[in-house]
Amino acid sequence: MKLATYASVSVAAFLILIKFWAWLETDSVSILSALVDSMLDLVTSAINLFAVRYALMPPDADHRFGHNSAEDVAALGQGAFVAGSATFIAINAFGKLLHPEPIGATGICITVMAISVAATLALVTFQRIVVKRTGSTAIHADHLHYLSDLALNGSVIVALVLSSKLGWHYADPLFSIAISIGILYGAWHIGRRAFDKLMDKSFPEAEVEKIQNMAMAHPGVLGVHNIKTRYSGIKPFIQFHLELDGTQSLHATHLIADTLEHSLLERYPGGEVIIHQDPRMPPGVD
Repeated sequence: MKLATYASVSVAAFLILIKFWAWLETDSVSILSALVDSMLDLVTSAINLFAVRYALMPPDADHRFGHNSAEDVAALGQGAFVAGSATFIAINAFGKLLHPEPIGATGICITVMAISVAATLALVTFQRIVVKRTGSTAIHADHLHYLSDLALNGSVIVALVLSSKLGWHYADPLFSIAISIGILYGAWHIGRRAFDKLMDKSFPEAEVEKIQNMAMAHPGVLGVHNIKTRYSGIKPFIQFHLELDGTQSLHATHLIADTLEHSLLERYPGGEVIIHQDPRMPPGVD
């Protein structure tokens, strides 16, 4: 995960440099939109870098459950940054829409934006691999953000072509407004996912049902109730009450619960499973 954060910071810094140069050459609001987005990319990617490093720290005396929630806090902050960038882009685009101007040096800009598309595509491909392997909330948020960047950079190229070749000077601000709407949608998605984790939202109902079925299918289990699930960063937490034959020895019931716990951890690697054992006595036995 650390390598993914270093990659995103490096790509963001590189894109800022080439987009800033392109904006100075053209005064294009689409280029400005892409530049502002890349600047915020650098900020959010830097936050993610530190958040991931902190989240990977082992539990200590003050944080017995670890530091996993740092990822969710970073993702929530990233959603706010993204929403702010979309608002800035929209405000500048509306100004250009009222007073459209031709764009100069479009050849340079198209080249710069094509380089941006290539660099961003390489980054999101790498991030997708990392997210599949780790399930990191922070990397997933960064991945969604850079996916919106792909659309943004591609839209800028189209706007530049329409403005320079066909004289459609409204294309530049109109595309920027469309881009800002797309970025706002991405910000909502990022923020909602992080907020759900911070509020200890349960696993999807279908996933909870699978956990219950796994427990009920385990030899010696008579019933399951009070299932509680949540995520903290990439770490899943599962706890429930397991009904077992009350006439068995403590050793036997513990062995059943312990075996079931290991089965669940195979399905949820790196998770934490807490099983409370409830005795169920046969009829007529106190």
